[in-house]
Parts: sequence; C-alpha cells; structure tokens
Amino acid sequence: MARKRLLAVTFAVAAAVALLGGWGGWRSAGAQGTGTVTVVHGIPGLAVDVYVNGNLTLKGFAPNTVSNPLQLPAGKYDIKVFAANADPAKDTPAITGSTTLPAGANASIVAHLTADGKPTLSVFVNDVSTIPAGKARLVVRHTAAAPAVDVLVNGSPALTNLANPNEAKTEVPAGTYSAAVAATGTTTPVIGPVDLKLEAGTAYYVYAIGSLKDKTLGLVTQTISGLAAPPPTVQPAPTMAAPRSGTGPEGGTSEVVWVALGLALSGGALSLVGLRIARSHR
Repeated sequence: MARKRLLAVTFAVAAAVALLGGWGGWRSAGAQGTGTVTVVHGIPGLAVDVYVNGNLTLKGFAPNTVSNPLQLPAGKYDIKVFAANADPAKDTPAITGSTTLPAGANASIVAHLTADGKPTLSVFVNDVSTIPAGKARLVVRHTAAAPAVDVLVNGSPALTNLANPNEAKTEVPAGTYSAAVAATGTTTPVIGPVDLKLEAGTAYYVYAIGSLKDKTLGLVTQTISGLAAPPPTVQPAPTMAAPRSGTGPEGGTSEVVWVALGLALSGGALSLVGLRIARSHR
C-alpha cells in the first residue's frame, strides 16, 4: 500500500514538472529567458527526491511544504523522481521524463488530493500584477480532500463555495486577519482559525491541503512580494519668480518699479506730444 502511494505521489510530482512544456499561458513579466516554478507538496505521508538534469533539486521534499522559487533558464530539462534518500547511481527512478520550460513562466505546481482523496496535481498561474497601494492580495486554493468550503476572514465569509481544485482571490488592506476554512454555508472551522499578517504589495497564496476524512487538513502559504504599485507622481505647484531688488545695473530697482516708471514716462511723453499737436493747429 505504501509503495502504491509512493508511486502515485512521484507520478504526480513528475507529471507536474513535465506539464511545463504545454502551458504557454504561464507567460508573465518575468525575467527574459527564464521561468519561475514553485512546487507545493500537499499529499500527506511521503517524501520524494526530485532530480533535474542530474542535479538534486528537491531533496526529501516533504508533505505540507512549499519549495523555494526555482528560477531556471528556459529550455529542455530531464526529470527523474526517486523515493527520498534513494541513490541515483544505483536505484531506478520511479518516474523519468523531459520537459521544455517557457521563458517568463511564473506558476505553482501542486501535488495534492482530489475531493475524493485520490493523488493528483494542479497547475496554477500566479497573478503577479501590481497591487494597489496599501493593499495585499489573498489567493486561496482548494487542494484538499474535502467538499466545497467558505473562507472566513475575521469570522465572516469572504470567499464562498470554493471547490477542489479551484482558487478564489481578493485584495484587502494590509494588516493582520484571522482566517479559517469552513464547509460551505457554515461558520464552524474545519481548518484554523490562524492569524495571517498581510503586508502591502505582497501576494499570499494559501493552500488547503490534506484530507478531512483522515483528519490531516492544514494550510500552507506561498508568498510573492515586491508587487506594490509605485506611488503616484506629484507635480509641483507652479510658482512665480520673486522680483529682484537692490541697487546697481544687475538688479537695481525692482523690475516692477521699472515697468511702472516706464509706463508713467510713456504716458507723460504721449501727453507732451498731444500738447504740441494741439498748439500746432491753433
């Protein structure tokens, strides 16, 4: 029975990695020529070692674990998955395969249980778009052997009727929230409550994993930071230059005085011209 479950788990993990080649929709604003993959292990009870191009990439990858983001150059990869602590020089891998990683990919691969408890995998595209100032993004992914659920935030339903293997998301002001998961239409938690501290400009991907029947339900969280929208640019208010003052040719009497004096002299000159014209017509 344990060997069967091991094969199911290793197949799920290897197949998840192999799916990389067929998901053009993973394109995002990532670095050119590379892709980012995060692996989530949500099947209780077993650990595996994952080798990529002959290198041990995930060692003793345990249930309830989220890998560090794997930043890999775009290209072809050979994948071998062994039981944890196997000797790759002597032991036969449970699963082998190859894949092509697209450039700009940002995705999470989740080995988990279906609603009725069978090992499977799901691939989620991670939303790495900018987040409005002062807010955080909360994404909940139902990857547990359990019926549809409601996500409770501070005791009230925030995301409702979420079924395996779907996700729901919202953006909320940064802060600390009490989060729990309950069967749809109820407020009695089957997972949690737990405190989630959500920081501005960060996306939180919360996975419900495990089995309701086997009492192994739990939550694991993946985060992506640095998504805050840049602060708005404030244009300075226009200002009027102050008139120069002082004495001397550079900034003698203020310009305003010179203008006024000029107008006065011009008016006087016009008056003199008018007077002369009048006299000439007498």
